[in-house]
Order: sequence, then C-alpha cells, then structure tokens
Amino acid sequence: MKGKTGIFIVIVVSLLSGCAQKEKLKADTAVEKTFEEVSVHDPSVVDGGDGYYYIFGSHLAVAKTDDLINWTYVNRGIKNENEVIPNVYSEMKEAFEWAHSNTFWAPDVIRLKDGKYHMYYCNCQGDSPLSCLGTAISDSVEGPYVNQGIMLKSGMSPDQPSENGRLYQSADDPNVVDPVVFYDQEERLWMIYGSYSGGIFVKEMDPESGLPLEPGYGKKLLGGDHLRIEAPYVIYNPDTGYYYMFLSFGGLDSDGGYNIRVCRSSTPDGPYLDSMGQDMIDCKGPAGSVFSDASAALYGTKLMGCYKFLWSEGEEGENRNGYLSPGHNSCLYQEDTGKYFLIYHTRFENRGEEHEVRVHQMFFNEEGWPVIAPYRYTGETAGTYTKEETAGTYKFINHGRDISPEIRESILIELKKNGKIGGDAEGTWELEDGNKISLTINEDTYQGIILKQWDEDGKKYVMTFTALNEETGISVWGSGLNALKEQ
Repeated sequence: MKGKTGIFIVIVVSLLSGCAQKEKLKADTAVEKTFEEVSVHDPSVVDGGDGYYYIFGSHLAVAKTDDLINWTYVNRGIKNENEVIPNVYSEMKEAFEWAHSNTFWAPDVIRLKDGKYHMYYCNCQGDSPLSCLGTAISDSVEGPYVNQGIMLKSGMSPDQPSENGRLYQSADDPNVVDPVVFYDQEERLWMIYGSYSGGIFVKEMDPESGLPLEPGYGKKLLGGDHLRIEAPYVIYNPDTGYYYMFLSFGGLDSDGGYNIRVCRSSTPDGPYLDSMGQDMIDCKGPAGSVFSDASAALYGTKLMGCYKFLWSEGEEGENRNGYLSPGHNSCLYQEDTGKYFLIYHTRFENRGEEHEVRVHQMFFNEEGWPVIAPYRYTGETAGTYTKEETAGTYKFINHGRDISPEIRESILIELKKNGKIGGDAEGTWELEDGNKISLTINEDTYQGIILKQWDEDGKKYVMTFTALNEETGISVWGSGLNALKEQ
C-alpha cells in the first residue's frame, strides 16, 4: 500500500505540474509595449502615398502613422491657424452658416483620378438633420484644402425645397453627413452617406471631378424613421467578390451602446444583405417611431460591441477597464502584406467620454464574412498552429446582437485536445489548415481564425480566436490564458 500511495502521489504531482506548464498565466517577464495614442473621432483612413496612412476625423482632427501602431497629430481642432484648411472660418463660412455650427463632423478623404486629394466634409447642427456636405481639394494629403462648395443639404424648412425638389421629410430623407467615397471594380465612383433620420443613401459620382452625376439624394440602402444607424464605410474584397458595408448602430456616447455591424453586396449600390440573408432595405423603424433600437438590432451582422476580458487570478493586470461604444470605423487593405485592418474610435470604462483610436486586424472566414481580431494590432501576422498549440483555456466573449451599453464580460471555456469544449460552455471545435477554427456551442457553429496576439492587460502573448455565426449574425472572441513566447 505504501508503495502504491507513493506512486499515486508522484502521478498527481506530475499531472499538476503539466497543467501548470500548460496554463502558465504570467510571462517570465511582463511583455510591455508603448503606443503613441491619438483622439480622432470617426477616423477615416487614406494612404498618403508618402509612407504614411492618415486618418481624418470630426472637428478637423487629423493624424498619421507609418506602422498603424504609433500616431502623431497633423491637426487638432477647428482654428484658423491650421495647415489643413487655413482660414477655415472664412473658407467654410457657407457650411457653418447653413448648419448653424462651428465645427465639422466625420469627413472622408480620397485621392481621385485627377491626382488630387478630395475631402468630403460635412457640417451638422447636431440636434437636427440641418446639415450640408461639400468638397475641398488639395495637391497634398495634409493640405491646404481649398473649398469647392456644398453639394448636398438637408433639414430644410417647409418654405425651402429639398434636394429631391419637395418638402424635406426627416423620417424618409437623409441627414447628409458621414460620407464614404470609393471606386468600384469598374472604376465607377460612388458615395454612400447618411445618419439617423431617413437612413443611409448611395449616389454615383463623376470619377474625374468627384461630384454627383445626378441631382437629388440618390438611392436609399437602409434605415428610416430615425433609426440610430450611421457611419457607413465600404471596402471591396476581390477574393470573395463582395462589397462590405460597415455601419455603427446605437449611440456614440459611453452609455450609447455603439457597436459595429456589417452587410455585403455583389454591387456597390446594393442591395446589401446581412449574414442572415436579410435585405438591409427592410431595416427601418416603425412608422412614427424615433430611435427604435429593438427594430435596428434585428439587422446587420454584429462584429463587436462593449466588451471586457476579465482578470484571472495569477495574471498581470488585475485592474482592467472594458471597451465602450466602439464604432465609426474605416477599413484598410495593404496590398504588400495582404492584411486587412479595422480602424475605429472607442471609449473606455471609468474614463468618461475620453476616446482613442484603435486598429485591429481583420480576416474573412470560410463563409466570406469579416471577423475582427480581439486585441489591437502590434505587428502580428497570422501563422499556422497545431491542435495541441491551440488547445487550452480561453476567456470567451459572445458579442450578442443587442444594442446596449452593457459590457459583455468574458467567461472561461476550455478547448480540449480531443475536440470537445468544456468549462462555462460546452460543444466541439475543429482546426483546419493551421489557423481556421470552427466552434459549435449550443448547436450554433462559428467560423473564424486563430491568431497569436499580445494581451494588453495580461502583458503576455496568447492564442486568440475570432469567429462568427452566419445564421445568427453573432461574433465571438477568445483570449488564451496561457502565456506564450513571442516567436
């Protein structure tokens, strides 16, 4: 008996030692990274052609980066003494006067075929759709931009005809803000725009001048009856053959429940469908309603909302702040690396209305839908991994479908080597081609990818996964507990 007991103790200690090695919660040395942060609300990205990417945001905030990690300001705030739009108050007098505003909202900048940078700026009163949208042109991405005038107006009084030549109706007609301008695969130019009020609209533009080809507001793509949907951004993926339109649902404040959703179309002017197969033109509020989040939440494939990876005992970073109201994103594709990126602003738990820019890598799953890496980009590249390397305990976040300021907190699940899922959720998982993961939980299957990333709170490298269920339009994230070596 004595010998058997000794053997039993040795086996138990060995097993515990193996588990401790597998789930090593701290790196041998905490992995520290520093960042040059910027606060650019509604960041719209453009390649400057000078080795830098630029983001243009509301209130004439402009910043640049050469690595998508560290940013420097080009301009901050509306003031006459700036090099982006010098003498801005006199240069843009008509826009400020029409919108009864002294600031800009979310612009978009694109380099057109004339070789010049065209800024599509917009101004809005804020508590009404009294807005205008115009263009300014520069030979350099940093400016100076010279105003070309207003092309669209909204929020007209009853004695003023709208752009459609009739009485402006805020529940049906657009608030002319939040433009995104892009070339399609046939080199035709399009502008998609809109926010709240009557919804999101598309207009074809002259590919040379960048101005509308036809008068009026264009064609409605979705929204109406004052749904809280705004910030359209479109990117084309040649591998899938789809145009992807990203949108922000909810309110932008820390308690507004901003969240990022996506839909796609085989043509730039729609129809756009979400992953559940719903035509986004049906995404609208009940007649006479205002801000019906319950109606909006039924549409659009949700990629991310408010979230927090909780601390586990033994980790670094016991005091953590969740991410709140991430939204108003733009997207970037790097031809030289083949990487896609999502660039957005976010607020944070316990920091009021402070906001910063974040960049996450974006991938497309087996079903052709984008999935977002759980952590900010620090230069990582997707690798290939074995099932043994992928197995382990993960902090698991289900982003759900709601529009809510409630923070989605992580639970713990285990991806077992035998393909089972245990812990706070049960199911099965599979790994294919070294980085494509499939998880089935409660009969819902999520398709995505595995990626090694830097855990900003835990100060370590971990395995992560990001995946999406096509039938429900819900995204899930996983962050491994086990500290990994950098390489």
